[in-house]
Amino acid sequence: MIRIMSFPHEQHAEPLSDIASIPALLQDPHHLIWVDFGGEAHEVIESVLKEFFGFHQLAIDDALDATHVPKLDDWGEYLYIVLCGITYVKGGNDVEIQELDVFLGKSFLVTLHDLPIATVNRVWQTIQRDERHHKMGADHLLYKLSDEMVTDFMQAVEAIDDEIDWAEDTIFEKPSQSMVQRIFALKRTSLHLRRALSPLREVFNKLARDEYPMIDRKDSIYFRDVYDHLVRLHDISESLRDLVGGVLDTYLSVVSNRMNEIMKTLTIITTIFMPLSFVVGFFGMNFFVPDPPNTAWVSNPVFLLTLLLLLMVPVGMYAWMRRRGWM
Repeated sequence: MIRIMSFPHEQHAEPLSDIASIPALLQDPHHLIWVDFGGEAHEVIESVLKEFFGFHQLAIDDALDATHVPKLDDWGEYLYIVLCGITYVKGGNDVEIQELDVFLGKSFLVTLHDLPIATVNRVWQTIQRDERHHKMGADHLLYKLSDEMVTDFMQAVEAIDDEIDWAEDTIFEKPSQSMVQRIFALKRTSLHLRRALSPLREVFNKLARDEYPMIDRKDSIYFRDVYDHLVRLHDISESLRDLVGGVLDTYLSVVSNRMNEIMKTLTIITTIFMPLSFVVGFFGMNFFVPDPPNTAWVSNPVFLLTLLLLLMVPVGMYAWMRRRGWM
């Protein structure tokens, strides 16, 4: 799908459907356009980017190859920027990193993405209601996109932090095998989050500090604000990784302690009944008189002594283990 938004000078945004109108709009330096390619065939995208915008073939190939980490390439009259959006559902197995390729010029903004990105759709709707964003130029549209992406990252970080708190509380109440699987999923999520934030932070560091003709110097403060947010998010992601590691260590400690308690209980039971088994096996319990009367065993002193021994051994073992502090 190809979406075109035209921003005539000092007028409301106008959605367009005819891509053939793009060359004429590009001739007017005061006419801003935003072209968004969402899941369009690569042949169509390559044709439009090469014939209408005149982008270099290497930049086009990079945009069509969705395997890049965030980066920024300066091609003189335009910038090629790789950004990334994020989608994270609380309780999900992992974050979903979505690549967004951007071409930024003085009077145009071109975005490419294979899958729908909620950030792009939100900004697309916002700029139609609020004229302030497009009146400040194409670089401000890029800032709006970037700011919304950072907001999504922040929401994902908060959701991951909430899940870590939930895991810490649940570990002591009901540790289970599914819990350790969730902890490892959170660990993998925090790692993917860090891998996305690190290069993205460097991209906005360049946008905020370097001089590019398509970015007004007075707008650099906006990109510096995005950069500051990314620095803070990167630090938080580092702490999240440490927290997940701490949760995993806590889980292993809790499971180990529970296993120790179980083994302690079983050992006590075995220790108490082991002497009884020895005594019974040694004497063979042959105290009954085969001939009547059947109550003759009551007066048998050996049986009474053995019975007393059987009763006193477990009691003595229990008292001895209590005194040693093993129970």
